[in-house]
Amino acid sequence: MQNANDACDHATGQKASRFSPHSVGPGNICILNLAFCISSATRFTAVTFCILHFAFCVSVIAQQGPGGVIAEKPGTTSTSVPPALRDVTFEQRLNTRLPLDARFRDESGRDVALGDFFGRKPVVLAFVYYSCPMLCTQVLNGVSGAVKALPFTVGADFDVVYVSFDPRDTPQAAAEKKQAQLADYKQGATAAGWHYLTGDEASIRRLTSAAGFSYRWDEASGQFAHVSGLLVVTPDGRLSRYFYGIEYSPKELRMAIVESGEGRIGSAVDKLLLYCYHYDPATGRYGVIAMNLVRLGGAITLVLLGGFVWLMRRREKRPGPGGSTAYPSLVPDPSLGPDRSLARDPSHLTP
Repeated sequence: MQNANDACDHATGQKASRFSPHSVGPGNICILNLAFCISSATRFTAVTFCILHFAFCVSVIAQQGPGGVIAEKPGTTSTSVPPALRDVTFEQRLNTRLPLDARFRDESGRDVALGDFFGRKPVVLAFVYYSCPMLCTQVLNGVSGAVKALPFTVGADFDVVYVSFDPRDTPQAAAEKKQAQLADYKQGATAAGWHYLTGDEASIRRLTSAAGFSYRWDEASGQFAHVSGLLVVTPDGRLSRYFYGIEYSPKELRMAIVESGEGRIGSAVDKLLLYCYHYDPATGRYGVIAMNLVRLGGAITLVLLGGFVWLMRRREKRPGPGGSTAYPSLVPDPSLGPDRSLARDPSHLTP
């Protein structure tokens, strides 16, 4: 150990005793380790290790700032919004009426108005663009997967409408995307209920602005920056429910369609679910209403108790053999003494 201290003194020009816990820096520790390695190394591999270790220490010393603190390069904080995502939002504008007179082209190239798909049924609406390499396809898959699990039929109970927000998309691209999606999810029988629209910049901006959907073109990636999600719209074109992400719960989508259908779709069970669940705009999800569950449980309990009482009273009044009631009467029996009685059927007593 004395050899290590002497080597360290020679390398640093100071006594080893000056290496205290409060004054030791990365550079001094590295030099001390190197001196110890050289003094104690007796094999070639040990010397090689010491040299590599010293090279690493030199890089550490080079990064030291004032006071021996390693300087860090400034970066983007976790709360900062990347430039490509600025002004990219999907704000909820519940009960806002969409511009049903906006003109688009469907997948066959036919000129249509947005209102052509409204009037009788609720509509599941999503904003995508058909040349999107990743996110939009996930949205399409999420909608198809959730719709496939529903007890409703696309085209008969509700329609699905996709609107491209890329004015460069063509009806041919929309037709190819529709054919691929229907084939992947085996929805060919409901093809009439799926609509893939394209339009010009003015019509697209008018519709997306009304729905609270904003996006921007990113030159660096050559793609649109946008938020993923879908909307459920009432038959008269009012925004009813928003769902965010790329996967959508079939149960929640079912409740949203029933609620948006305004009584035109859904069974008694669906309406009972709506009584127990409530849409939360802050989360875009349906949550349980505890008080409604308590009320429903109380009503069910009262019905069961009432049914039980009615059944018992009905059994009591049911006539038995010989016209007697179902339960025998308690009549005195002289053979058992003055204070004894025996349950006997009065029809068997002699006058």
